[in-house]
Amino acid sequence: MLRLLIDENFNQRILRGLRLRVPSLDYVVVQETDMQGLQDAPLLQEAAVLQRVLVTHDLKTVPRHAYARVTAGELMPGIIAVPDDLPIGQAIEQLHIVVECSVERELENQVLYLPL
Repeated sequence: MLRLLIDENFNQRILRGLRLRVPSLDYVVVQETDMQGLQDAPLLQEAAVLQRVLVTHDLKTVPRHAYARVTAGELMPGIIAVPDDLPIGQAIEQLHIVVECSVERELENQVLYLPL
């Protein structure tokens, strides 16, 4: 199962729904930590240190910073990019599939865009 880092502005209703489907979900919410308010590049550095896949609605800047890390040869544990206009039920279902069916480090150096 993937270890997740939930971005600061991620829809908490999606997270709640995912937690109901996956009670053993291993996640950290950025806004509940000292990482709150970090810009994208430092947040991705923290995700790498924590070895957690970042789940975000930011489809514009986070992937760009992620690919910059990969190009620079830096660790990038992965990004799951969820459009904020994806219906909540579909987002929960898609995340459930990804979290349950992926193994640790499977998304390393990748940005996975939902829906699948």
